[in-house]
Amino acid sequence: MGFLRNAIASGALLLAGGALHATDVAMAGGSIHFSTPDSWVGIMETQGDPEVRVFQVPDPSPTANNTLARVTVTVKDVADLPGFQQYVNAATDKAKALSGYKAITSTTNTRGPSTFEYTAQENGVQFAYMERYWMKGNHAVQLRCVRPAQSQAGAGWRADFDKGCAAVSDRLQQ
Repeated sequence: MGFLRNAIASGALLLAGGALHATDVAMAGGSIHFSTPDSWVGIMETQGDPEVRVFQVPDPSPTANNTLARVTVTVKDVADLPGFQQYVNAATDKAKALSGYKAITSTTNTRGPSTFEYTAQENGVQFAYMERYWMKGNHAVQLRCVRPAQSQAGAGWRADFDKGCAAVSDRLQQ
């Protein structure tokens, strides 16, 4: 009886873990695909236009008590390149309105992703933002990676966060 009870409990934990952790993700009716590290936790999902997926990137330090490191993928239907540019302009205007906004770098591309990096304040804490935009078919795709500018988890955690974000970006472009 103990074995059966343990097997059922283990299976339930595995199922719960599978529901919380993202791996392979498809959006926009399957036309947009990417994978996330297993440690990232899916915390929000919307359907429709726009379609949004938000993942928490766990910060193992006390910094996480009042900050939320996260990665968001948004897919919006656009009719053409001017529609895409309008979407990008609206999103960057919204970013510029954030408290303490300060641009770091900006690269606008016609073939690859346009990249915008900046810092801003959330609840009195400085965050680093990296946003990438590109058009895929008739979809505007936005990847937004947000983490505390400084975390007690250290440089290794920041490097892992940035590496995970870059891997999602690479996969989204395929």
